[in-house]
Amino acid sequence: MNNILKSILLCLLILPIAGQAKIVHKERSLYRNILVEDMQHLRCLKFNVKTSKTNQSCLYKNDPQRLVFNYTKLLFSSLLINDNPQRILIIGLGGGTMSNSLHILYPTAEIINVEIDPAVIKVARQYFGFFENEQITSKEQDGRIFIKRAALKKEKFDWIILDAFNGDYIPEHLLTKEFLQEAKNLLSEQGVLSANTFSVSDLYAHESATYKAVFGDFFNVSNHKNSNRIILTSQQPLPSGDILAKRAQALQDKLVPFDVDIIDIMANMTSTKDEQDWPESTKLLTDQYSPANLLNQN
Repeated sequence: MNNILKSILLCLLILPIAGQAKIVHKERSLYRNILVEDMQHLRCLKFNVKTSKTNQSCLYKNDPQRLVFNYTKLLFSSLLINDNPQRILIIGLGGGTMSNSLHILYPTAEIINVEIDPAVIKVARQYFGFFENEQITSKEQDGRIFIKRAALKKEKFDWIILDAFNGDYIPEHLLTKEFLQEAKNLLSEQGVLSANTFSVSDLYAHESATYKAVFGDFFNVSNHKNSNRIILTSQQPLPSGDILAKRAQALQDKLVPFDVDIIDIMANMTSTKDEQDWPESTKLLTDQYSPANLLNQN
């Protein structure tokens, strides 16, 4: 019995030390305070914004291919609509884990990462293994400006990922009806758009109504593991449940190294065609009316 008690006491002494985060890098950029923290096998990029310190990107140092964040895994639901994207646009870099993963899956695909903060790009390269080559590039630019200029050049993308959310701050100009229409115009014929966003707060209804007004019906992708949801939409009508199931089966083994269970993700997708959970009278977010951050306070 004494040996058991000693073991318990030893664990209690060790756990707080093992759980301590070590800051390996910090700096103040033009936009935010940036921290890189290590905790055992985990390395995380964090932003101090407003009232909180939020994880923006994490990786397992001993297994960088395996994804950490649930919402990042949910983004792979887009492959159920287009399973062979060859031109991909990512708005918001974080640690660059999504870009790295997609390059492993689709080594010939062109991937353009757009990040407003050059310090984030630098940190992603130095501490998170974000890499660039002939297929992968990064642009230091506001996401909306990039999309406007891409439209003038008549560019098209098979997959647009909107992941520019900055902790508890949502860029209002990336949520409006006008912006979503600009992004929609960049989609190829089989193109998909997925947006990482929140599943709670008063913003939910306004954001949902705005996406519906621009794209028509869309998928909500979420599960019980966190409060994020992915809005998933397409240029084409949404596929049926049978088609989704077949595509999930075909993708399952390919996504195992990333710790993505696409069959489970598919089972948690709901279509607004079957379930619309906001009032018809909900006001749309526009360039003239976009109080996104006020709505997100609740």
